[in-house]
Order: sequence, then C-alpha cells, then structure tokens
Amino acid sequence: MYKQLLCLLCCLQGAVASLACTSAIIGAEASPYGRPMLWKHRDTSTTDNKVEYVPARNGAFAYVALFNAADRNLKEAWTGMNEVGFAVMNTASYNIKNDKVPNSKMDREGVLMTAALRSCRTVDDFARLLDSYPRPMGVEANFGVIDAEGNGAYFETNNNSYIRYDLADAPDHVLIRTNYSHSGRPNEGYGFIREANAEKILRPYAADGNITPELLTEVASRSFYHDLKQRDFAAGDERWVIDQDFIPRYKSTATIVIEGCVPVADAASITPGQLADEYIMWTGMGYPPCAEIIPVWCQPDGVDAELRGTGPNGHSPMGDRVKKRRAEVFPITKGSGDHYIDMSVLTNDEGTGYLQVLVPQNMETYRRVRELRDQRISAKKDAAKEE
Repeated sequence: MYKQLLCLLCCLQGAVASLACTSAIIGAEASPYGRPMLWKHRDTSTTDNKVEYVPARNGAFAYVALFNAADRNLKEAWTGMNEVGFAVMNTASYNIKNDKVPNSKMDREGVLMTAALRSCRTVDDFARLLDSYPRPMGVEANFGVIDAEGNGAYFETNNNSYIRYDLADAPDHVLIRTNYSHSGRPNEGYGFIREANAEKILRPYAADGNITPELLTEVASRSFYHDLKQRDFAAGDERWVIDQDFIPRYKSTATIVIEGCVPVADAASITPGQLADEYIMWTGMGYPPCAEIIPVWCQPDGVDAELRGTGPNGHSPMGDRVKKRRAEVFPITKGSGDHYIDMSVLTNDEGTGYLQVLVPQNMETYRRVRELRDQRISAKKDAAKEE
C-alpha cells in the first residue's frame, strides 16, 4: 500500500511538473515604449521546442508560435501572435477543474490556442471563441491575451466556463499568473512562491511605467530570488543550490515576450502585413538562464533558422545548444542530481558564467533590433506622408 501511494504521489508530481509556467500581461502604460506585452516563461517536461510560421489559408490568419518539437503538423501552439495583432499564451491551472472529465480528454490548451491564433483579432474575439467552443473544452488553464488596441486579459478557464480579468482593472497595469487561478479553490494549485517572486521583481518597475521585454527575459526569467526565504541565491557564495520555487526551473524550456504595437483606435482597421515590423516575439529558447534572445516576426522569413525545427526529430538547433548548457548547470546525473544547480556555471569570480556572458549579449540584441524596428516604422510613416 505504501509503495502504491508513493507511486501515485510521484505520478502527480510529474504531472504538475509537465505543465507549469510563470507569466504576465503588461499594459502599454507600464512600458516606457508604450506597447503591451505578454510574457511566458514555459515549464514543461517536453524539453524540445521550436518556433514556426504558419501562413494564412482557408480564411484563417497567418501566425507564428512556439510548438513542441515533435508536433510535425503544428496542431498545438503554446504561445504565439498572428498577423492582425492578436497574441495568446497560457499557464496550467490546478484549482478550477470541477468535473470528472478524464485526463485522456484534457491538456487541449494548445489546440484551443491554435484556433485562437487562426481566428481572433481582439480580446473580445477570444471571449466569443470560448463562449462557442465545444464542451467539455479539455482545458484547465489561465489564458493570457492582448490585441492591437492595447487590451489585455486573463481568462481563467475550465471545461465549461471562464472568469475574465481585464488588464484595464489591474493595479499598475500588470497581471501575473502561475499555476493556480485566482478565481479557483483557495489554497489549491501551484506556483504561489513563483508568483510572489515575479511580483517582487516587476512591481517596482510597474509603478514607474518601466517594464521592458528585457526586464522579463534577462532579469525575471534568470532570477534565483526566493520570496519565502527573502534571498537571491545568485548573489551568494553557495555553489550547490536546490532547484525549488525559482522562476527558472530544470524543466523551463523557453522565455518569450510578445511585444505589441502602440495601441490603435480600432483593431478592425489593421490589415495583414501592417504589423509585420511592429510586433516582435523576443524568444529565448531552452533553459532561460542559458538562453540567447532571438527576435521573431510574423512573416514568412520572420523566424530565424536557429529556432525552427530543422534538426533531427524536429529539434531547433538553438534548443539543442542550450540543452547542453543546461547539462552543465545540472551536472549530477545520478539519483536526484537534477534537483541541484551548480551556481558556479551561471556566475563566478572569473566572469565566465552564462548569466555574466549572455545577459550583456542579449541586451545588445535588444538595443540593436529595437533601433532597426523604430527606423523601419519611421520610414513607413514618412513614406505614407509623401503619398
């Protein structure tokens, strides 16, 4: 009996680890660039991911999204944006399912998000999609969405219903979710400490309207601050740190920020291609503390070959490269070795740690790409005036 119980607990723990994530929706008012953002720090036991562009067909919008490497037919998008300014992501929830739908019919969030990217233009469109979606929906999740009008919302969704939290009602124009729903059963779910970590990191910047994509990928996704212990483990001299309740985890496979456009008056006025230079999906593939940031655009040539599933079994070259770096951070392969972080690989006195080397490199990527984006937008506006 004890062995059966232990086995059950291990299975449950594995299920939670397989579908997790830390996320946020940032309003245009909270950004110095006046653009709303979606942030998804993905945690999943599906280690290998890729990014692909899906062209418009049969009346559906074109979109770009993060997929599992094994998803050959691109059926399940795990975060993405389409050509008319709609973007979506999710975090798994564990306190709002209220039925007996079997596990075999659950975990359909990626299918739903694919349908949303193909058909939605606005946050309200997503609400209408949920209203009309066949029941049971096969989901238990917090879906985060933004649109070209600057609207944003979380939809805490189970098989039959949802509760909507609008960005317009949020303190400091920021909403944060991990692996429980605020509308769900109290004290159930996961990610309470991770949510507190994100709150601690983001709120001071939100109050000043100074949240940027790089704050999310270079600080939050690489932070070893632990709110319960009130300690930043990356700032100490401890070499071996237990991997527990940090935003980055052994099973973290990507950090992505979708940065939208300066809000427009009417999303219906947006035509395909108008936002091609505006929306950027800043993508860090693989274990975030070891990830390089690569920009992605929603256009046929907008996905770097390093992110696409061009490798064996649909792997992305960058994903495989970062997976090797993660193996250095978690070098113990016996027993519970993957629970122990070798912090000296991330930061050290020689200045050769991955955090020390990659963050400055990524900050330069942000500076360079943002400058080029702004130049292209300015050139388009000038050309329009001449016409």
